[in-house]
Amino acid sequence: MKHKLIKLLGSALALVTGLAFAGYADDRAEIENLSNKYMVAVDAGDIETVMATWADDGVLEWVGGVEKGKDAIRKAMSNFGGSRYEAIAKDATSRPRTQHQIINHVIDVKGDTATSTAYWFAMTNRTPQGDVQLLYMGHYADELVKKNGKWVFKTRKVYNESRDNKKLWYPELGEIDPRTKKPPQ
Repeated sequence: MKHKLIKLLGSALALVTGLAFAGYADDRAEIENLSNKYMVAVDAGDIETVMATWADDGVLEWVGGVEKGKDAIRKAMSNFGGSRYEAIAKDATSRPRTQHQIINHVIDVKGDTATSTAYWFAMTNRTPQGDVQLLYMGHYADELVKKNGKWVFKTRKVYNESRDNKKLWYPELGEIDPRTKKPPQ
């Protein structure tokens, strides 16, 4: 009898642990997918999908400044990426474009909050010769919240190594100060 009880308790513990890990894995997958949806929507000019990724009181820190709340973020993002007006000839069969990619997600989930860092880069064929070139690169530092069962961005800091909002080094990415070779404090 004692052996069966121990076996039953062990099975119950394994089930609960498995469910906890599955929940964590689901959260990570949803957060990564949220970042991917955001990037694709920015390039497509789909402002409604972009806005669906944000908390009402979200904060976007980027090369354009600091946007607080969905109204400010919408205004800023409505003239960015694929949302910009572009005159295209009626007989055009293709057009130059820019595409953003996001990679190397590091995601930490704690209940209904999470942090994420990820590298990003943008490629374009909007060149005189029409070839593909790297345009920009940087990383995101995100804070996320789960609202009504759905992950959204609370804060998104966009660092762009080709623009004014770059730093010498990023302790949040685990980088060591190149001047002192000492780990982040």
